[in-house]
Amino acid sequence: MRLIETLRAYQRRDPAARGKLEILLLYSGVHATLYYRLAHWFHRHQLCFLARCISQWARFWTGIEIHPGATIGRRLVIDHGTGIVIGETAEIGDDVLIYQGVTLGGTGKDVGKRHPTIGNNVMVGAGARVLGPITIHDNVRIAAGAVVLQDVPEGATAVGVPAQVVRLYGEKVPHYADDVDQTSVINPTLEKIAALTARVEALERQLEEAQKEK
Repeated sequence: MRLIETLRAYQRRDPAARGKLEILLLYSGVHATLYYRLAHWFHRHQLCFLARCISQWARFWTGIEIHPGATIGRRLVIDHGTGIVIGETAEIGDDVLIYQGVTLGGTGKDVGKRHPTIGNNVMVGAGARVLGPITIHDNVRIAAGAVVLQDVPEGATAVGVPAQVVRLYGEKVPHYADDVDQTSVINPTLEKIAALTARVEALERQLEEAQKEK
């Protein structure tokens, strides 16, 4: 039943999906998830070497690396999938959508719980990096290319490097971007740099005018 509901989730999320059989046979995200479920079972039963063998074979076959110790909920959809890395202590809720090139990884500074916790109904855009033992709460959208290093509250949209919240509970945070569409999001850091550059140029003009008056 869980396989059927996962295939249905792919049909809902992917407009290119033509049918359940095609998804089952041809979608690397489905294959990676099935391999993970098997590896996770062995991992929970202390057969860690066998679990890692399965996960490494899955990485070779699909281009997606999911540590067997990770915890993943129901109806995970991995779109394209190549280059995805999910760490050992990562936790993923239900109805999560992950695009290619995403890393749910560690910072190298933490012990024990080292990887992020992702809530329900979260979208993680292509190439995003979510690092450290942080929490991404329910109904969050993370833009493509974002680097998330801090908790993201429920219902938020996070954009940029480092990521900042640009929408919260459906309302725009002032001065930042509109809905995430994977292609045209504003980087808050670059926006601040541009504002500082404009301010410096204005001050330089004022200084030149003052020198001319003297």
